[in-house]
Amino acid sequence: MIEEINNSYSILMSVYQKELPAYLRAAMDSMLHQTMPTDDFVLMCDGPLTEELDQVIAEQQEVWGQRLRVIRLPENRGLAAALREGVRACRHELIARMDSDDISMPDRCERQLEAYSEQPELSLLSGTIAEFKEDPEHIENYRRLPETHDAIVRFAKTRNPMNHMAVMFRKSSVTAAGSYQPIGLFEDYDLWVRMLMQGCRAANLSEVLVKARIGNGMIARRGGLSYAEDCLRLQKRFYRAGFISLPEAVMNSIIRGGVSLVPSGAREAFYNKVLRKG
Repeated sequence: MIEEINNSYSILMSVYQKELPAYLRAAMDSMLHQTMPTDDFVLMCDGPLTEELDQVIAEQQEVWGQRLRVIRLPENRGLAAALREGVRACRHELIARMDSDDISMPDRCERQLEAYSEQPELSLLSGTIAEFKEDPEHIENYRRLPETHDAIVRFAKTRNPMNHMAVMFRKSSVTAAGSYQPIGLFEDYDLWVRMLMQGCRAANLSEVLVKARIGNGMIARRGGLSYAEDCLRLQKRFYRAGFISLPEAVMNSIIRGGVSLVPSGAREAFYNKVLRKG
């Protein structure tokens, strides 16, 4: 029941100068109108922002009041560094991650708090995301993930087992695992594996928790030589940590690295037809 849920949780979001003001406003509004609201929203500004983004933040501060805490880093340090600082700043044990260009479903946090209430052993929880390009009412694909802990561990040996923008995690567990560390675009995947290796329990909800924007260059960012090198580096980390075997590391590197080097059109088709489910 709703009245039995401890609704103490923080929201953690990071924004940098290339984000669009309209996207940031929509993302923050979606958290403002949660059926189970928060009293602690930590917004990390990763370096100087544009005047337009600062205006959106000023408007949001008027609405959120003291619930919104804006922390400004003097220079752009990357998502991992910004989130690492943000985790430290959050006041509550449960932290809901949110990207600055996505839209949370109104009952997203309520559903996750219910799951934590029912499964207090959990440290890591995400759910299904619905992907869209321009219109959040026109869904292109869904990213559905294994729901049980054992299935999540198996899945993590080849692919990211959590949807980062829909995660709610325990601050203490994230901190104990070393928090976010810079490794290209894989700072979240790397963190989940470290948490799993420390014995943290994970789950995914079948319900759609977040509408995720993919018409913002997401596929393009997951390509190129630099991305392929990050894929290789990540697999080396997993192998050296004992999470995967050498054959698994080699196969993962070939598949993920190969996909990152094909033209973006072919890469998008691969994501849509192989990695996503309608």
